[in-house]
Amino acid sequence: MQLDDLLQRYFATTDLSGVAPDTLSAGIEHCRVDLGLEEDRGKRFALWSFLHMFGSAPDLDVAFENEEDREAARNFMDLLAASQGDGAG
Repeated sequence: MQLDDLLQRYFATTDLSGVAPDTLSAGIEHCRVDLGLEEDRGKRFALWSFLHMFGSAPDLDVAFENEEDREAARNFMDLLAASQGDGAG
């Protein structure tokens, strides 16, 4: 899954600057539904990560049955938090 493809699929654009709040909300909800239906572990992780970046990801125990997937998600969150901290210093 490519970021541009996900943005186009859920928000009908790759430029979020012009997306109306209702469109953003509907796209996030559509992605949450797709996450719930997705059975492929890699695709589930990609969708969860995408939702996490929008602050809309479900809790790890809800999103992932497998502990390895939950740990990978924790690592992703840690890396993302660390990268956001790099710009401050």
